[in-house]
Amino acid sequence: MDVVFATLLILMGAFVQSAIGFGLAIIAAPLLFLLSPDYVPGPITATALILSMANAYRYRSSISLQGLGAAVAGRIPGSLAGGGLLVWADARLLSLCLGITVVIAVLISLLPFRITPTPRRMAVAGFLSGFMGTSTAIGGPPMALLLQHEKASLIRANLSAFFIVSCILSLAVQVPAGFMSWHHLRLTFPLIPAALLGFYLAMRWVDRISGQYIRIASLLLCSLSGVATIGLYWRN
Repeated sequence: MDVVFATLLILMGAFVQSAIGFGLAIIAAPLLFLLSPDYVPGPITATALILSMANAYRYRSSISLQGLGAAVAGRIPGSLAGGGLLVWADARLLSLCLGITVVIAVLISLLPFRITPTPRRMAVAGFLSGFMGTSTAIGGPPMALLLQHEKASLIRANLSAFFIVSCILSLAVQVPAGFMSWHHLRLTFPLIPAALLGFYLAMRWVDRISGQYIRIASLLLCSLSGVATIGLYWRN
């Protein structure tokens, strides 16, 4: 039953990420952590890598490498810092960090002003993405904030390209830290088909569903899951 619930969460998150550019980990990570801490961050990161590759191929004609180099440069030290948190923190503290990260991501998504994606800001966003993505699997919001006012196809394409590199860097840290072992890989296997199904459904239906509706629904779900994860910290 746990596997069924986990795959449904991944399917939902993959649909949202394929539709708006990010959202897999924001939606799935908090609830999967409540199901089993072993799902976070390794299995979600590996699943996000496969999903990002599918999205990057789909939107390959819109990928622009301008600015992504600075983001990747910032991502490397951010990933190392996130790995340090994984080694130092216990599961209870990670649940608190995960919940706070989700709530912050929601608040960031609601910001009314526009931030121009300069190389320096891209580097800072890359660092924050690396720190958050490696430690909690949620690395999308900093980059999405900078790119949110670009064309939809450009957002999906560039975030997917960035996430491919990001996930590889995070896994390179998570493996020696013990958060992506054979046990975690077994948990990952059922999630990958669900992610690809979510991608397939998004490609068929995204043009028929209001992007604003998807955004509002995902933010509501993210808020509930983030608050629930923070509540788990205080309950324990």
